[in-house]
Amino acid sequence: MIEWFDDLAVGMRFTSSEKVVTRDDVKRFAAEFDPQPFHLDEAAAERTLFKGLAASGWHTAAIAMRLTLEVRPFGPHPLLGLGVDELRWLAPVRPGDALHLEGEVVELTPSKTRPQGIARIKWTAFNQNGEAVYTFTPIAIVPRRPA
Repeated sequence: MIEWFDDLAVGMRFTSSEKVVTRDDVKRFAAEFDPQPFHLDEAAAERTLFKGLAASGWHTAAIAMRLTLEVRPFGPHPLLGLGVDELRWLAPVRPGDALHLEGEVVELTPSKTRPQGIARIKWTAFNQNGEAVYTFTPIAIVPRRPA
């Protein structure tokens, strides 16, 4: 089980469970956080670049965050970040899509002055067809094993 920065290795992989995105989820999130017509109104969405209702990219990001938390890549430690690199929305997320994450540890940098390290995991969200819809690489602070 991964519990500390020292338990991680470059190339280590993680896979999450699935989250099905419902029409109500899309509209509820959009109404509060991203009230654009292609997230709220199916008829209006048909007339846009998306050609139908699509989840907000920030909704997709929030789902990915939840799935990352469930994977627990740093064991019992919280996910503390310094930022996110390479955040990309690759394809629309539609009502009925079942998303899951796959992640790979791409960089580990131990601190020279603190009992922690920086871990970068490249995460990709896939829909039920295996199509990549979202990718992001958070820069995480992970505690080192106590001496």
